[in-house]
Amino acid sequence: MAEHTVPKKIYVAIWAMLMAMTLITTLVAFVDLGRFNTVVALAIATFKASLVVLFFMGAKYTPRLTRVVIICGIFFLGLLLAFSMADYLTRLWPA
Repeated sequence: MAEHTVPKKIYVAIWAMLMAMTLITTLVAFVDLGRFNTVVALAIATFKASLVVLFFMGAKYTPRLTRVVIICGIFFLGLLLAFSMADYLTRLWPA
């Protein structure tokens, strides 16, 4: 199997995007969005994590089986978080 070579300008562009998103995250932290502060911060963090996994970890250029493993891992992480939140939100807290 041939190895995929990514030009350095792609890595520099992705790094610049990550730095810009970090700046945006910092600036949004000072804006009062009410309950949506956490949602916006998590959306930006998810986007940044996706860039890191796709480009710096090379998942964009891997075989399909590796992509399936990554997607399954994300799916089971989602299940874990969903079941944890279901447990947390249905507890009977003392009044």
